[in-house]
Amino acid sequence: MHSISVAMERLCSFLAQDIPATPGVRHIDIAFPLNDAFDPLAWLGAQASYPQFYWQQRNGEEELAALGAVQHFSSLALARQFLKTHSLPDDTRICGLNAFSPEKSHLFLPRLLWQRLGGVATLRLNLASDHSLQDDAQQASAFLQQLSQSKPITALAMHKVRETHLPEKPEWLRLVSQATDTIARGAFDKVVLARVTDLHFDRGVNAIALMAASRRLNLNCYHFCMVFDAHSAFMGSSPERLWRRRGTHLRTEALAGTVASHPDDAQAQRLGEWLLADDKNQRENMLVVEDICQRLQRHTQALEVLPAQIVRLRKVQHLRRCIWTELHDADDEQCLLLLQPTAAVAGLPRQSAHDFIRTFEPFDREWYAGSAGYLSLAQSEFCVALRSARVSDSAVRLYAGAGIVSGSVPEEEWQEIENKAAGLRTLLLMD
Repeated sequence: MHSISVAMERLCSFLAQDIPATPGVRHIDIAFPLNDAFDPLAWLGAQASYPQFYWQQRNGEEELAALGAVQHFSSLALARQFLKTHSLPDDTRICGLNAFSPEKSHLFLPRLLWQRLGGVATLRLNLASDHSLQDDAQQASAFLQQLSQSKPITALAMHKVRETHLPEKPEWLRLVSQATDTIARGAFDKVVLARVTDLHFDRGVNAIALMAASRRLNLNCYHFCMVFDAHSAFMGSSPERLWRRRGTHLRTEALAGTVASHPDDAQAQRLGEWLLADDKNQRENMLVVEDICQRLQRHTQALEVLPAQIVRLRKVQHLRRCIWTELHDADDEQCLLLLQPTAAVAGLPRQSAHDFIRTFEPFDREWYAGSAGYLSLAQSEFCVALRSARVSDSAVRLYAGAGIVSGSVPEEEWQEIENKAAGLRTLLLMD
C-alpha cells in the first residue's frame, strides 16, 4: 500500500475519535515515510479540491504541498494576526501568494499539508472552527473520503494558435527610451519594466503539468504553483529569494544584472565573467543592495553583504549578493513591507519607480513580482514570483522584466526579457 494511503487511513482513525464540540484550532500530524517515490505535485494534480499550492525551496531541501483551506487570508497581516491570537504551535504554517502590491495576498491555512525537510516528511491535517471542532472534524472526514489516488502527470501536448506581446516590441523600445530619459532628468535611478506574452492554445493547459516540466529543467530555482480553481492558476520557477527567516535570523539578497546563459560550460563561464566585470550590471546590482540595506538598517542588527556571485540558470545568468542580518523582532509583515517590491523588480527610489510603472506599463502585474511561500511563528520563507505564468483555461500569460538604468539600450533590454521568458515559453512550445 502506498504511503499516502496509509497516512490517510491513520488520519481517518484519528477523526473517528472523540473530538470536543468546542471552538479552536487543532492539527494532527502523521509521519510520512519516503519509501515509494511519492511526488506531492502529482498527488495535488490528481485532486478536484481547491486551492492547491506547491512550493519547493531552490536547493531542493524543503518542499510542501497544500490542499484545501480551513481559513483564507487576504493579507499577510491578517495571517500573522491569526497565528498570534490563537496561540498556535510555532510550526503552524500558512502558505500562498502576496501580490506585487503587498497589501493584497492569497494565503490560507491548509486542510491538508504535506511537508518535507531533507529526508523527513509529515502529513498534517488542520481543524479550525469558531463553533465546534467536532463539526469541522466531520467535514474533514468527508474531505478525505473524496480524495483521489495519485497518478502520473500527463505531459504537455498542445498546439499554439496565437501569440501576442503587451507591449509589442516597438512600444517596448519607446517605453525603455522614455524611462532612460526620465532617469536622465533625475526622477529616479532605476525602473524595472515588464512585458507579458499571451499564448493561446487549442486545448486547456494543465498548470500542474507545466510546473512539473519547469521543475525538471529549470534547476537552482524555487518552484511554486497556486491552483485557485479548475480554470485558473499562477506558477513559476524563480531564482530569487525575497527573504528567509529562522527565528530572528534573516537572509535576503540582491539578484540584479543579467546575461544570457549557454549550454557549453566554457562559453557560459566567459559570459559570467563578463557579467561580473560589466559596469552597467554591477551598478544595477549595487543599487538594489544599497536600497535593501537602507530599508533594513533601522530594524536589524549589523548587515553583512557577501561578495557578488554568478547564478547560472538554463537560459540566463544573474549577479547575486546575499545579505544576512538579525531582526529586532520576528515580524513577517514588517519583512514583506520593507522588502517588497525590491529595487530588483520595481526600481529606485521605490515610490517614484512604482508610479512610473503604474502610469505607463500597459497591464496589471497581479501576482507577478510579488512573492510565494509560507509563514509560521518559528520561521518563514518567500521567493520573488518571477519567471512566472498565469494559466487561464487554454491561455497562458508569461511575465518577464528588465531593470532599466542610465545607459540601458532598448534593443538589449528586449533581448533580456526574451531570454527570461524563454524559461517557460520553451516548455509550452516543445514538439
